Amino acid sequence: MASSSKKQLSDQEISLAYQSKKNELQTIAQKIGELESDAEEHTLVTETLEDAHRQDPDRKCFRMIGGVLVERTVKEVLPALKMNLDGIKGALQQLVNTYKAKETEFVNFQREHGIQVVSKQ
Repeated sequence: MASSSKKQLSDQEISLAYQSKKNELQTIAQKIGELESDAEEHTLVTETLEDAHRQDPDRKCFRMIGGVLVERTVKEVLPALKMNLDGIKGALQQLVNTYKAKETEFVNFQREHGIQVVSKQ
């Protein structure tokens, strides 16, 4: 009786670890989606400001900094925007690499513990 109780506890621990790993993957995937969206927005704004920069670098534009809308010129904003875009792309690449590593770990965990996902129909 004691051994079956210990077996049940082990199954519970495996189940909790499985759910934890699954939730972690979902969280990372959600963050990747958010960063991809941010990168697309930054790209569109960068392209628009590059056109404006060619026509009139001193044209005024507005930028949100810490919840405050500030007036700047295109030539001031464009380099900062490009730097932000590069930072977003770098963070996105790190998250993708992390996701791949965690996914491999998750698949190995499933294989190691004989976990098979049954789809509900």
